[in-house]
Amino acid sequence: MKKISIFIIAGIMVAGTACKKSFLDRYPQDAISPQLFFKTEEDLALYVNGMLTLPGTGIYYDDQSSDNMATTAAIEVKSVMTGSPSSQTLTSGWDWSRLRNLNYFLANYNGAAVTQDVKDHYVGLVRYYRALFYFGMVRRYSDVPWYGTPINPSDTALLYKARDPRALVVDSIMADLSFAASHIRSSVPSGTPNAWAAKALFARIALYEATWRRYHPELNLQSTAGRFLDSALLVTQDIMNNGGFSIYNTGKPDQDYAALFNSQDLMSNKEMILVHPYDASKSVSSGGTGTVFGDYEQSPARDLVQTYLMDDGTRFTDQPGYAQMQFVQEFQHRDRRMAQTLAAPGFIKAGDTKPYIQRLNKNFSGYHQVKGLTNSTDAILNGSVDVPAYRYAETLLIYAEAKAEQGTLTQADLDKSVNLLRARVQLPAMNLATVTGNIDVTQAAAYPDVSGAMKGAILEIRRERRVELAMEGFRYDDLMRWHAGSLLTRQPEGIYFPGLGKYDLTGDGIPDIILIDKAVEIPTDDQKEKNSLGVNLIYYRAGSFGDNVTVYMKNGTSGGALVTDVTPRTFLDPKYYYRPIPYAQLVLNPNLKQIFDWK
Repeated sequence: MKKISIFIIAGIMVAGTACKKSFLDRYPQDAISPQLFFKTEEDLALYVNGMLTLPGTGIYYDDQSSDNMATTAAIEVKSVMTGSPSSQTLTSGWDWSRLRNLNYFLANYNGAAVTQDVKDHYVGLVRYYRALFYFGMVRRYSDVPWYGTPINPSDTALLYKARDPRALVVDSIMADLSFAASHIRSSVPSGTPNAWAAKALFARIALYEATWRRYHPELNLQSTAGRFLDSALLVTQDIMNNGGFSIYNTGKPDQDYAALFNSQDLMSNKEMILVHPYDASKSVSSGGTGTVFGDYEQSPARDLVQTYLMDDGTRFTDQPGYAQMQFVQEFQHRDRRMAQTLAAPGFIKAGDTKPYIQRLNKNFSGYHQVKGLTNSTDAILNGSVDVPAYRYAETLLIYAEAKAEQGTLTQADLDKSVNLLRARVQLPAMNLATVTGNIDVTQAAAYPDVSGAMKGAILEIRRERRVELAMEGFRYDDLMRWHAGSLLTRQPEGIYFPGLGKYDLTGDGIPDIILIDKAVEIPTDDQKEKNSLGVNLIYYRAGSFGDNVTVYMKNGTSGGALVTDVTPRTFLDPKYYYRPIPYAQLVLNPNLKQIFDWK
């Protein structure tokens, strides 16, 4: 079934009172009596269902924090790099109310008159959610207090606890997920985590932590990275060998990848480990994804466009004159995932009969996103498209990256992981000898920390991960764990134009737009030049950033890539890989101290 029922017990989610102990809200002991409530499996299910959290359509917007996107939104990392951030300006994130509710269950479930395996299933779910919660805290703050039990307001030792070391917190996260993976049922209601979802999260966090420790010397934890790689491999091999999952491939290389992000029913798709199902006809609507297209806040960056390979497996950045290629040429003979992620020349929007002509605007790249876009005029359909929470494709990428980082990657490993993704879009298989013997200088420059015999393989697996998971919200975390924050200082660029003049944007060889000098007025419709189809050209005044024009080009009227921003960006290393504890919390709890030079 498609619909999810999410139950919220009245009073359970109530916020703690605003007092001097508000940095960690009281557990809800006055909202529900464990002696009266936690009695049956229905009670346990009711409470735990209230804790359900799944990624939704927001994943298609989350790459705004990364180099995959240009954005006009007030994205935190952008504000950090262009402003004067401090603990008094970065005040979000230090919220413990969810943990309070999770720990309250763990302290009170045992009185239920059910078998131990029933108890363990629900405990496993709650520990899965707690691991997810703490993973978010570690990603943001690194060292944080670990609370494994509800806090009694009179327990000042816990209320005024200092930060615990990252190593302790992450080990506790992995212990939670180990229990969850071993005790959550494999068969669960649609849209809720099962044992395989817990394993998928385990593998995700294990790889994240392994690479963070390897590439972040400020933690002094490099020597422990290997055991997390081992854990990631152990779990991914379990999923690959025993989960029954497979890459969705019906032999339609121009459609199968896109189908993962515009389907009304992913529940039967063998690539899906966990799905967030929607059905607008039953009042469970995603709200639609119309704004991902690129006319509101976000637009894909040219750096992402240049990352996709040619359809013969060669590098686009090895093509003569690639940096000056225009829009139509850029899309020719490319990895088929590119045209299923970005609007290619000839793309037709729902309700139209003619190809879409890229809309140009100041601060936007000119590229448009179609991944996650429901290209329909049907409101019910638009709100009923399922969202992947965990894809088997990610598991395969984790496996390949962990193997490469471990230094044990073989051609057979690539063939049962990355090359399955390439086969879906009929892209030639990655050859280990080739990628290790012919290292891409563009990738190497982007990731200077990568070294060793597997350097070329690691770089190409990172490319594969960027392309396969583009616009699913992974890129920012990947840049952070790879110690590649400096890439965020590059200003996102857009479509390249060699100068003023007429341009075809639909791929039929007939001009669609004309760029004119900023000093020239756009004529009225009856005075506009027509193309050979008898259609008025679309006029844009072009110039340099800040001019009174619609199109900003890098070299002004002499052309260049579209410019989306010029504000200088600075990424302080290691400081900006972390966030400060909000200042108000330091006042409430003097035992909390800032790290990495945050004030």
